[in-house]
Amino acid sequence: MPPSTSGPSASPSPATLPPALNIGALDRLLAPLNTDQLLRQVIVDAFPSRTVVTTSFGAESAVLLTLIAKTDPATPVVFLDTGYLFAQTLTYRDELVRHLGLTDVRTITPDPGDLAREDPEGDLHKHDPDRCCRLRKHLPLENALAAFDVWISGRKRFHGGDRASLPRVEIDGRYLKVNPLADWSEAAIARAFTDTGLPRHPLIEHGFTSIGCFPCTEPSGTGGYSRAGRWPGRDKTECGIHAPNGRYNPE
Repeated sequence: MPPSTSGPSASPSPATLPPALNIGALDRLLAPLNTDQLLRQVIVDAFPSRTVVTTSFGAESAVLLTLIAKTDPATPVVFLDTGYLFAQTLTYRDELVRHLGLTDVRTITPDPGDLAREDPEGDLHKHDPDRCCRLRKHLPLENALAAFDVWISGRKRFHGGDRASLPRVEIDGRYLKVNPLADWSEAAIARAFTDTGLPRHPLIEHGFTSIGCFPCTEPSGTGGYSRAGRWPGRDKTECGIHAPNGRYNPE
């Protein structure tokens, strides 16, 4: 079943998380749980109908999405189509959705009015990539996540940089953010693909190890995960969606 281009009719906004949520206590409570148990505790037991997953359908995305499908295939999954994605990524999205049986994949896109006003020539990425990321990723994502309180991401510590000390659970603005694969190694990710026969992103065989928008991504070689191919030649390693505590500011 192909992913929908818009989610189902909006339901009433769920109650927000308590402002005094003790993230340290929650982290200790969840620490003994393995990844499967953590996801079930969050999606099924603690926060039903309040949890959303974001994914790029990139080089490693299939691992988290497999675990989500096993926990509850109806879990909302949000995918950002910036308008600059590789055609192979869109094809891979459709293949994985069918393969895993995910039933609520929501493909979201930038607002056409925002694009016409702020990027009429489609070249904003060339001279202001931070603002381009905000226009094509942050703004549409803010709208798509508004009805949820818990946000699951696929980030991992071995990615390095700001992710090197990534916790399994954290507070990011108004969201409880859960990073169930934070402590997974690169070898564990590779084993997951092999053990389950997961299809791989077609660009991997061409040397892409981290896959984003085509104007800002190039091959980074083979032999392991690397974000070196993202925003090549620039002092930029993240799009800013996962800036600590929502502190991203393109100004």
